[in-house]
Amino acid sequence: MARDTNAASERKNNARQLLGRKGEQMAAITLRERGYRILEHNFRCRYGEIDLIAEESDDLVFVEVKTRRGIAFGRPEEAVTLTKRRKLAQVASYYLALHAKYDHPWRIDVVAIQFGQDGKFEEVRLYQNAVSDE
Repeated sequence: MARDTNAASERKNNARQLLGRKGEQMAAITLRERGYRILEHNFRCRYGEIDLIAEESDDLVFVEVKTRRGIAFGRPEEAVTLTKRRKLAQVASYYLALHAKYDHPWRIDVVAIQFGQDGKFEEVRLYQNAVSDE
């Protein structure tokens, strides 16, 4: 019984990871179409991870991508909690220090990718400057 439960849990995690990767790819395409230049995917450090780092005009943009199937657990952007916003700001600050861009203008955007419960793509929503200093 435990083996069946573990296998089901693993399949669910794999499906979630695939959906997340698909959302990040769609977000990168959407951002490029809107004039962003993608610099990095999945930047990780000891403080956490940021899905995309891009440039748009003169701004360095840190992008959090949230992807959901259906709305049973809310819209994707609702998953960017206060704790997550603080962690994003911390990772962004680390990145700026690491690359000596202390005075460079920057912001954090959120891209929400919405699929229907049936798995069909529905919508991409971009929230510029979605995370401010708290």
